[in-house]
Amino acid sequence: MNEKNTIKIRLYDSPCGRLLLGSFGGKLCLCDWQIEKRREHVGRRLRKLLRADFEEGTSGIIERAARQLDEYFAGERKEFDAPLLFVGTEFQKAVWRDLLRIPYGATISYGEMARRICVPKAVRAVANANGANAISIFAPCHRVIGSNHTLTGYGGGLDAKRLLLELESYYSLSGTD
Repeated sequence: MNEKNTIKIRLYDSPCGRLLLGSFGGKLCLCDWQIEKRREHVGRRLRKLLRADFEEGTSGIIERAARQLDEYFAGERKEFDAPLLFVGTEFQKAVWRDLLRIPYGATISYGEMARRICVPKAVRAVANANGANAISIFAPCHRVIGSNHTLTGYGGGLDAKRLLLELESYYSLSGTD
């Protein structure tokens, strides 16, 4: 199989759990939690839409993403600049692009996100699109919380979401959830 039909993948051990990093065409297309129940669904979507198969290995973009994650978890990086490839519906891509607008040190609700992308009544659809995000941390779906400021579902689990928000100093462990 040639390079353009291959999604290179390798594991990354973060302080919050194991992630699977993947690249396709010189862009990061995957940074997904290994404990995630929807992991196989994400994999099927990527294989189908990219017409590609997974192959263990690495690439320049995977190594760049791993270095940036190391820096992020060490508290040395607040923004990522690895090129991303969002693979999904146009609605999902709109939601995922909006995730990139949430700055380090801030959170928003699913309702606010729905308003920001001009579909105020589509809160559930926005939440589902967040749940389908294949590029966790880089497209920071952990920064989206419930309207009552509680932690809600997250691919890596609520403990990982809490740890990421603590790292970014937005959420107190003594907060409600």
